Amino acid sequence: MHNRLDINLLPGLVKKSETKWKKYLQRNRKKIQKMDNVIHDFHFFHSENTDCLSCANCCKTLGPRITRKDIEVLAGALRIKPEKVFDTYLKMDEDGDWVFRSMPCPFLGSDNYCSVYESRPKACREYPHTDRKRFYQIYHLSIKNASTCPIVFKVLEDLSNV
Repeated sequence: MHNRLDINLLPGLVKKSETKWKKYLQRNRKKIQKMDNVIHDFHFFHSENTDCLSCANCCKTLGPRITRKDIEVLAGALRIKPEKVFDTYLKMDEDGDWVFRSMPCPFLGSDNYCSVYESRPKACREYPHTDRKRFYQIYHLSIKNASTCPIVFKVLEDLSNV
């Protein structure tokens, strides 16, 4: 049973909820710092009930930061030299981070499957970050990510109703 949220509606829904989420953080900062287990429960519930393959919005729109380790792993998976990964797939962004040269992700197939899934970058493996420890540290990033990911949107909605 997947609970589908139209990703085209997310930016508008986030705009309506953003002030509520920010006020919730202001009023409950100390409480949120102790709520990782509750937030993780929200994350796992919504992850289980969201079909990421029907969405793949993160892979279509977000440029993850690619680390040296990611490049080595990708090179191994692709059976090419790390320099070829740089030359073919990466560029340096305005912050000095390596990111994919183009979006959607060059490894995203038309069926929304990742051709390097087992070797995908760390940022991809950890997204949408709603299951990380000390979630409060990325609360504002999560508000931004809610425009992209239905899981993040639902976690923030659930949290703001606690």
